[in-house]
Amino acid sequence: MSGEPASQWQVFVYEGFDIHVLPQIKPTPEHAPPRAAERYVFIGRVCRHGTNADTPAEAVYFHADGDDEYRTAQDAVDEARHIGKSIIDGTHPDLSVLSIVSHRHPE
Repeated sequence: MSGEPASQWQVFVYEGFDIHVLPQIKPTPEHAPPRAAERYVFIGRVCRHGTNADTPAEAVYFHADGDDEYRTAQDAVDEARHIGKSIIDGTHPDLSVLSIVSHRHPE
């Protein structure tokens, strides 16, 4: 999308895992009136520390739910980091690191 500042992936190390977070401007629906201020969402990935988060078998992917929106990019990053920690801690209701912990490539 043109005119948007380029967002950067932010990486947080937590309990032997990396939480990758990318804040994004939430698109305005086609027939909705323009917003007075931008709103933000996020996408994220959790992987074992040092592995490639771009490889689906090595990462757990997550994103903001459809109705979620945040006032600032930092608010979106903070929420994504919190969700990433819950995935690692095993307290997230739907996502877990079990598949990436049990999946190992031979060294």
